[in-house]
Amino acid sequence: MNRLFGSSKNKGPPPNLTDCIANVDSRGESIDKKVARLDAELGKYREQMKKMREGPAKNAVKQKALRVLKQRKMYEQQRENLSNQSFNMEQANFATQMLKDTKTTVDAMKLGVKEMKREYKKVNIDEIEDVQDDLEDMMEQANEVQEALGRSYGVPDVDEAELEAELEALGDELAADADLSYLDDKVPNAPTRDPGESLNADGQLVDEFGLPKLPAT
Repeated sequence: MNRLFGSSKNKGPPPNLTDCIANVDSRGESIDKKVARLDAELGKYREQMKKMREGPAKNAVKQKALRVLKQRKMYEQQRENLSNQSFNMEQANFATQMLKDTKTTVDAMKLGVKEMKREYKKVNIDEIEDVQDDLEDMMEQANEVQEALGRSYGVPDVDEAELEAELEALGDELAADADLSYLDDKVPNAPTRDPGESLNADGQLVDEFGLPKLPAT
């Protein structure tokens, strides 16, 4: 049967845009090399024509230059077409990759939502509220304990009016204790004569032996 109808050949992997772009770019680089070679040949012919006189020989070189120029124009047109193809495929490849990334992102978000829903089922709101209520009650009880421990014992009841009167009297006593009027008494002047000096009956300054003291010069 295989001899009559033939056997089906194994199909290779389908083409992808990345390989196609690489193939087109390789062909474009090959054309660029050909154009560069034609430019060099065209430049050689131009230099020859500058040095030649008008005549059949120059016309022959001119024809060669025109032929090379036509080939160059053809290759340039092919290169432009290949560049356009490569650009279009790159745009399509970019759009395809962007769609794949978007799908991956959406799938990840869906998975995240499923995880959130599954974890949310494990949370009991009533239990959380009960814990909050218990915590509030415990804090109130702790405050009551602190207030109980801070109570004062054995303190007699005293009228506030009596306390105020006693406070005013205490202030008067403190003011009296702080009286510094005794400092206002006159302090005796410091002596103006040396020890052993005195005045005689005439009011003259004499030394310890009763002799008049000469003024210092």
